[in-house]
Amino acid sequence: MADASTITPRERAVLDLVRRRWTNAEIAAELVLSVRTVETHVSSLLRKLGAADRRALARDDSGPHPARGATPTTGSVLRFVEASGGVRLAVAESGRRASTLVKTATWLTQVDKDTEASPIWGHWVRELGARYRYVRYDPRGCGLSDRNLAGCDLTDLDLWIDDLRRVVDTLGEGPVALLGVSQGGPVALGFAARYPDRVSHLVLYGTYARGMRCRDDPVQLAESDVKVGMARVGWQMESAEFRENFGRAFVPDAGPDEIAWFNDQLRATTSPENAPLLEGAFHGLDVSDLARTVTVPTLVLHATGDRGVPFEEGRFLAGLIPHARFVALNSRNHVLLQRDIAFAQFLAEVENFLR
Repeated sequence: MADASTITPRERAVLDLVRRRWTNAEIAAELVLSVRTVETHVSSLLRKLGAADRRALARDDSGPHPARGATPTTGSVLRFVEASGGVRLAVAESGRRASTLVKTATWLTQVDKDTEASPIWGHWVRELGARYRYVRYDPRGCGLSDRNLAGCDLTDLDLWIDDLRRVVDTLGEGPVALLGVSQGGPVALGFAARYPDRVSHLVLYGTYARGMRCRDDPVQLAESDVKVGMARVGWQMESAEFRENFGRAFVPDAGPDEIAWFNDQLRATTSPENAPLLEGAFHGLDVSDLARTVTVPTLVLHATGDRGVPFEEGRFLAGLIPHARFVALNSRNHVLLQRDIAFAQFLAEVENFLR
């Protein structure tokens, strides 16, 4: 009997590419798997979906499929925006809705890989792209954006706010909603405080006002040094050990395939020189005073067991922003996985708030 509810995130990524008429070899190369593993996933999908053959799997009512070999970014458009210093920022758009939701940049992203096929970010792209004109971009030094950080003061919040402004400037007239996740939170908050007429709503998830070195916690202070050290060493090593431990802090409940994909992505998104600089960029940042000046409607969400940013930091942030609404989500994952009940709650809360 067909049971689509048991499809794993990796099988869903394979299914998406099968429906785009990709071969097993092309799927293996894109998802960093062996061809044999792809074959195993296809067999499992045939069984779970009650499909007679691969052609039946490929039947889909979602519309025309991209040509074989095209980047799997259904409905996505990639482009570049010039920021200060001549730096080019890579920008992706998904969805064609009237309302625009801009996710502020965080490191460890790459817009041509964080697509619907990603087992870590695919459900974010699919669900938010189905509801909004969903815009995301890679920060300077990461992903498809220019990686040369010479002359950049990454601890300067104004630099990051100006990068966001350059992206928003290309989106047409009218205010946009901002989604600040993790490191992108202080940037979104700062932009909303300085340009309130350009922001309709502010959504902050898994983020903070105080960086790790500003929390009056000796454990957090020590963890700051450890994380920067792991980034410095992990991105230079062939071994995945350091990067896997680093990645587990973001998705502790990820399965072996998911963490393997994430691990490969971590190394690909930036260079060994940039990794410790980007990791430590906001550790000494404190935007508490700026948060108190935010006047746009604000929703703050935080996972109760978040290992990337302590839950208490989310509560503290919500208390700073006038009239902010706070929602606790039951999860340990800093990046909510598709199977997290908390992700469904996140979507519902955001949709109700932006409506």
